[in-house]
Amino acid sequence: MTHASAAVPRRPVPAAAPAGTGRADQPSGQAQATARRRLASPAPALAAGPLPRAKAVLAVIARPGQESVDLGGLLYAFRRAGARLALLCVTRGEASPLNSTCERLETLRPWELQVAAGLLGISSVTVADYPDGGLHLRLMEELTGRVGREIRRHAPDLLLVTDPAEGSSDGAVLAEAACSAAGQAGVPTVARAAPGARGGWLIDLGTGAAAARAAQRSAAAAHASQSAVRPEVERSLDVLGGRERLRWLVPARHPE
Repeated sequence: MTHASAAVPRRPVPAAAPAGTGRADQPSGQAQATARRRLASPAPALAAGPLPRAKAVLAVIARPGQESVDLGGLLYAFRRAGARLALLCVTRGEASPLNSTCERLETLRPWELQVAAGLLGISSVTVADYPDGGLHLRLMEELTGRVGREIRRHAPDLLLVTDPAEGSSDGAVLAEAACSAAGQAGVPTVARAAPGARGGWLIDLGTGAAAARAAQRSAAAAHASQSAVRPEVERSLDVLGGRERLRWLVPARHPE
């Protein structure tokens, strides 16, 4: 596993409450109000589109669990399409308010992540030691450089992140760093769009939907320390069915 070095804090921004999985994030009051306004206003119909073509996908997440709960269906779909998968998780998820075990989260959650990654077909997993819930205190240049090293290591032709509009301060900061690193390397970046967010396009997982959701459920269940949120995860996957939603953060360059 890779260890992140200390850095001079960037501007002091109030952090959102830390989380156990991507779905367990507790957004701030302002983020909750924004989400309510989004859901209350009618969103335009989204066009259906294909899964982006990729031979190698690098997923970048803030904490263990997001690879399964948020990105699991898409990662499985990319793997089924023949893509090689790598994952960078920048924290150990130690700040989660949930723990269904007697183990220390900073020790247990990276192991849970390894098991979940295997179920999703991820061939390479790197876990860094940035503070869970404290990415806003790091220099953006440091986080950008950390993602950039993984890009050089794995040579992906696509980066996959969680939507920075979801309300998590860590997620927004990490998405900004990933986009900066991807822009410098010329790698397109796509986000799994948050429910209720505007823009993007719908993906139909098609005949592989049942297998994708089964793998996603198994991967989420591997995070035993976060089992308290499993019913919520199951309900959200039932609602999604065979659909996923993506939006470009760093668009693919089309040949001239």
